[in-house]
Amino acid sequence: MTLLEKDRFPRYHVGESLLPSLLPLLDAMGARDVVEQHGFVRKTGAFYGWGGQEWSLGFDEPGRPATYSFQVVRAQFDHLLLQHARRQGADVREGVSVRRIALQDGRAATATWSTDDGRHGETAFQHVIDASGRAGVLGARQFRSRRFHDVFRNVAAWGYWRGAPPLPQAPQGAIGVFSLPEHGWFWAIPLHDGTLGVGLVTDKHSFNQARRRTGSIEALYRQALTRCPLLARTLQEARLTSDLKVESDYSYACEGFSGPGYFLAGDAACFLDPLLSTGVHLAMYSATLSAASIAGVLDGEVRESDAHRFYQTAYRRAYERLLILVSAFYRIHDGRDSYFRKAQSLSHRDQKDLHLHESFLNIITGTDDLHDLQQDAVGRLHQKLTQPLPGHPDRGLGGHGTSHMMPLPTHPDQATAGYYLNLDPHPRLRRVSGPAPGLPHAPNDT
Repeated sequence: MTLLEKDRFPRYHVGESLLPSLLPLLDAMGARDVVEQHGFVRKTGAFYGWGGQEWSLGFDEPGRPATYSFQVVRAQFDHLLLQHARRQGADVREGVSVRRIALQDGRAATATWSTDDGRHGETAFQHVIDASGRAGVLGARQFRSRRFHDVFRNVAAWGYWRGAPPLPQAPQGAIGVFSLPEHGWFWAIPLHDGTLGVGLVTDKHSFNQARRRTGSIEALYRQALTRCPLLARTLQEARLTSDLKVESDYSYACEGFSGPGYFLAGDAACFLDPLLSTGVHLAMYSATLSAASIAGVLDGEVRESDAHRFYQTAYRRAYERLLILVSAFYRIHDGRDSYFRKAQSLSHRDQKDLHLHESFLNIITGTDDLHDLQQDAVGRLHQKLTQPLPGHPDRGLGGHGTSHMMPLPTHPDQATAGYYLNLDPHPRLRRVSGPAPGLPHAPNDT
């Protein structure tokens, strides 16, 4: 396997708060011990100050894939995984930018690349995984199939503070999520280097208005902190030790996630508002699905068309599930006079080509009438999430939290498009009724 990486590691990246769903994927990669031993902050839950209520969510409650996760410095975390890939035999080439993927008879076939020291070349392949992130070599640049969500045209501004104590009443290592009275929310992520990452998310219209009114991004950021008393108290004795970073319009999805000879993984395929810290989950989830799909084809156990059908269905279903959860969360305790929260209900354009009623059923898995769900899946989910679970106190989100994260389909009962994952000894697709008969065995190379 050849890995062409534009940057040279370690390099900065945002997205430090990881979900418990990460751990089974690290196990499948054989990288769990590497990450465990590095010393990252253990994240045992989340703390929410949302819509005038406060509650803690511990990952040790029933139904979680693991009792903890990590808050990571991404430069270090990503470097660990890159080094692990090398040790597993991958030909890792850093400082190499893929300029274009050439198609032959409609199939992705070669990658044209250049290096940061001026060399150029071309690499042929049988299968390619486009993990180029927001740059989106295939989906965004070549196919121009990336579509931004109307309701999540938001802006994030974040920086790193020193001297902040742990969040009060929060689980150990927890992320803090704090809504503002209007126009946005903050994240607060404790890191093992002694800093606290604090980010503001708001809609684009409000962000631009506040920047004109206050005169700078740092001024609007600090002013927003004054409207979040709990977080402001935590930062009272701390100091901002970095410049602020800004990203905007970061919620989108490509029309197709795979095709002949290629798979779009992670941010190259889709990304969603960071409210539930789903970026790394989607990236590693899709990487596992695509690796298993390719392995099944190379082993001659899966028809390539079936592998793409599995990947497209499984990854899009996971994304749509999270899209519904994020939209529903924004509507909890919403203020009817708040522009920001009113903007977070899915528009008809956003729902086009999505199977939201199916994703909704995957979440609640109850006996609700499908007809009733089709018109307002998000509204029905909002209703479900604000009701307490049987035997649980009312703690915002009804005690659900991240328990609705799409599980890996590792059992025949969880099959997608007729296939499920087998992770032992490494990811492979397995047909529900066994290997498909009459498949020619493909050569075992890429």
